[in-house]
This record gives sequence, C-alpha cells and structure tokens, in this order.
Amino acid sequence: MSLLTIEQATAVLYAEGLALDERRWEDWLALYPADARYWVPSWKSETETTADPDRELSLIYYESRDGLEDRIWRLKSGLSVASNPLRRTAHVVSNILVSETSDGEGTVKATGVVHVHDPKRKTSHAFCGLYEYRLRLVDGRWLIAAKTVKLLNDNIPAVLDIYML
Repeated sequence: MSLLTIEQATAVLYAEGLALDERRWEDWLALYPADARYWVPSWKSETETTADPDRELSLIYYESRDGLEDRIWRLKSGLSVASNPLRRTAHVVSNILVSETSDGEGTVKATGVVHVHDPKRKTSHAFCGLYEYRLRLVDGRWLIAAKTVKLLNDNIPAVLDIYML
C-alpha cells in the first residue's frame, strides 16, 4: 500500500514551483501524466467560482497534458506575443496539507503566491490563490494528475499564463 505523505506532497509542489521559476519546462511537464487536468476557474460572483470547465467560463483550462505541452511549445518558440519576453517568477507555496489519501492517490491543498516581474515594462505584481492537487503514484513517482487554482486576485493586470500560477 502506498499512501501519500506530507513530505512527498511537499516535494512535488516545491519541485513544480522551482521548475517553473527556472524555466525548466521539460522537468515541469514531467510532473504531469498524459491525462492530467489543469484548471483555473473564473469567478461567478464574489463568493463562488465556476464548477464545470466544460460548460462554464474558465481563466485557463487544459483537459490533458497535450494542452500543457502545446502551451510550453508556444512559450519556448517566442510565438506567444503576450508572453514575449517571458515574465520572471518566484513561486512561494505554503500551508500544504494532504486532505485525502488512498492507495496510490492523494488530494493536496495549499496556498500560493507567485511574484511576477515584467522586464519589458519594469513592473511587478503577485498572483495569489488556493491550490488543490490530485497526486497519483505512477511508476514509483508522485505526479500531478490534476491541478486546480482558485485565483483570489483575478483582476489580471496584463497577462496570466500557466507558468505564473
């Protein structure tokens, strides 16, 4: 039986943030299995986010790793005009808790702040949110089977992208 521990969950979340900050895109993608879901719901009201990415508006939604790979390809290629030049980021993840665990799978909740600096405009801001991950044990490694970010400050100053969350 393989139950997810807080140490294992923390290691995955920290590895994800550092890979994004260092722009190690392939290392970041390696944390996601092929069927991974990545979702940033939009807000319906001041207290409620959308609940169904297939029927309601989302800020970001990829139903599989293929979408994440395509986004990374665009970032690396320079073809994403909105992300050129790439913003510099510093991910801070805290309050990590394993909320549910079963054999080979676990749910993790965390709080995060990502500091973003735009070198072109010489401006900085921060995105903050509540994270929920579903981690799955695949070939002896804990991978991110699903990531949901409830973005608390959704008044986006310029650009929002996967590497900023």
